[in-house]
Amino acid sequence: MSASAIAGQERTEARRFGPNHRWTVLGIGVAAQASFSAAISGLPVTGTTLRADYLLSTFTLGVVIGAIYLGIAVSEIAWGIWTDRFGERKVLLVGLLTTGAVLTLMAFGLVPGAGSAPPTWLLAVAMFLVGALGGSINGSSGRAVMAWFPAGQRGLAMSIRQTAMPAGGAIGIAVLPGLAQQQGFRLVYLLLAALLFVTAAATFVWLHEPDVKAAGGAAGTAEARSPLVRWDIWRLALASALLTVPQFGILTFSAVFLHDAKGAGVLTTVITLMVVQIGGGAARIWSGRYTDKHGNRRQAIKAFGAAAAVLLVLSAFLVDAPTVLVAATLAIGGVFANAWHGVAYTEIASMAGAAKAGTALGLENTTVFAMGFLTPLLIPLVLGWSSSWLLVWLLVGIASAVAVPLAPAALRKVTSTA
Repeated sequence: MSASAIAGQERTEARRFGPNHRWTVLGIGVAAQASFSAAISGLPVTGTTLRADYLLSTFTLGVVIGAIYLGIAVSEIAWGIWTDRFGERKVLLVGLLTTGAVLTLMAFGLVPGAGSAPPTWLLAVAMFLVGALGGSINGSSGRAVMAWFPAGQRGLAMSIRQTAMPAGGAIGIAVLPGLAQQQGFRLVYLLLAALLFVTAAATFVWLHEPDVKAAGGAAGTAEARSPLVRWDIWRLALASALLTVPQFGILTFSAVFLHDAKGAGVLTTVITLMVVQIGGGAARIWSGRYTDKHGNRRQAIKAFGAAAAVLLVLSAFLVDAPTVLVAATLAIGGVFANAWHGVAYTEIASMAGAAKAGTALGLENTTVFAMGFLTPLLIPLVLGWSSSWLLVWLLVGIASAVAVPLAPAALRKVTSTA
């Protein structure tokens, strides 16, 4: 190859993976997060068909669905450590391919037949593996985005990536229940696997580690200590877990509440949840951009937590009010309960520094998804003990309120470079 050809190739590569390539990396992060979210949000919504086709009781249905979130919670820290050690590209590829492989195996070996169903324990194990392997996608895609974006754009970038969770979830909610009912679970699993495999191909081609100068700097200042031994990082992770309670409480039980306690139809439930999903996604993007400009991530997290707490406590005392009023209050509370995500993920990664951002994001995901596993189990216990939706929404609001003082106080502003 001639010298001019080599120089031309080098210029092409420089253009391809220069600073503007960060938007391609963000797109891959969004696609990866959305494809996984379609599974973990869409599969639970197939619950009635899943229960009928797999011959499950209501309790075993809860165990099977909960196994997904349990798998995420127990694997996240390990995936975060491995991401810091081996790089986000390798870990993300492993996660996408292995999760897709498990779903493919489920499609051909774990679907119910006429009048028969696979063992419940085997289905639960498969769901656990979907969560445990797919959990790698959360931290690795987040670390990739943090690595490519300069400090003044990270809040916006991470918030856009976090918006992929409700967006992907909305796709799963819209498509999977009907597909499961009309075509069966083989196509459900194959569709989810296909989304993961396509994203893996895009990751292989376009996701590369940045040149630090081109990307605008590393993701935060290096910190010698592990995030796992820093109390300030634990405070933010635990506060995030408490802030997750209203999010999962509304998404998993507002439909039951509106149907059982208010006699609302499907349209009311769909509108309420779509406001939460779409409004929550928009709020994540706005909050990311706003905190990039003002350098106030920690204050924003506290403000969103306080707003969600007020609205959820208000909802508790409106359980006997007209359906439209209580549904609107729950929906707006759900928007605030979603708005903090990207800001908190950006802050915890920045606190840990570039070299340990994966571990910090793993800890954040562990606490968040652990609470996502526990919340759907605890709310039925409260209902069974008290038969009171007022108490349910009151406790959900209190959880968010407790997170406000637990989250670390502001230290300094991050000056925007955008």
